[in-house]
Amino acid sequence: MHESVQKLIHIEELVKSKKADLNKLEASKIIAVSKTFTLDKIMPLINHGHYDYGENKVQEAIDKWSQIKTEKPELKLHLVGKLQTNKVKFAIKLFDFIHSVDNKKLAKKIYDEQLNQNKKVKIFLQVNIGNEEQKSGVLKNNLIDLHNYCKDLKLDVVGLMCIPPFDSDPNPFFQELNDLNKKLNLEELSMGMSSDYLKAVENHSTYLRIGSAIFGERS
Repeated sequence: MHESVQKLIHIEELVKSKKADLNKLEASKIIAVSKTFTLDKIMPLINHGHYDYGENKVQEAIDKWSQIKTEKPELKLHLVGKLQTNKVKFAIKLFDFIHSVDNKKLAKKIYDEQLNQNKKVKIFLQVNIGNEEQKSGVLKNNLIDLHNYCKDLKLDVVGLMCIPPFDSDPNPFFQELNDLNKKLNLEELSMGMSSDYLKAVENHSTYLRIGSAIFGERS
């Protein structure tokens, strides 16, 4: 069995065990964040039957995934990095989920492009949960306004996403995002990465974005 498949199975077992301990019923899907890794490194996971993958950059994803997604329509591709408005038409064509919507201009561009392509993607609103100047994400004070704007556009907003401050305990930030998600009555939560995914599970995350713990460190 390929090493990355072994690592994925181990993570799935840890998540399952954590849920059993906490009596949590919601499923947590693992997005294998495959950015910078070539398709030959990803194929063992695809052949194992894992279908959710995350990419940071639209152009890299086009080069890597365009052909295999037509061959394997069951694959789900998640854009987990920042999306620039000039890349929206390419992102809508290829991706099934966009985790990084954080402003009205981007939301409107997605709306227009979905009409053009007659395709809807599932959207997470990225929240700057730690109010960090260098980070993307809508500020918490502006979240309800952005959410209402997206609802008016009839975008398929399924949940919230965050990246907690790097040097802090992620738990309070995950708790806060979960509370915000409940207030907006959203079903999904995108939070938790290789270093903190079990804490995200404790706080009801339904999508875990895990890269290095599956594929190894990036060069």
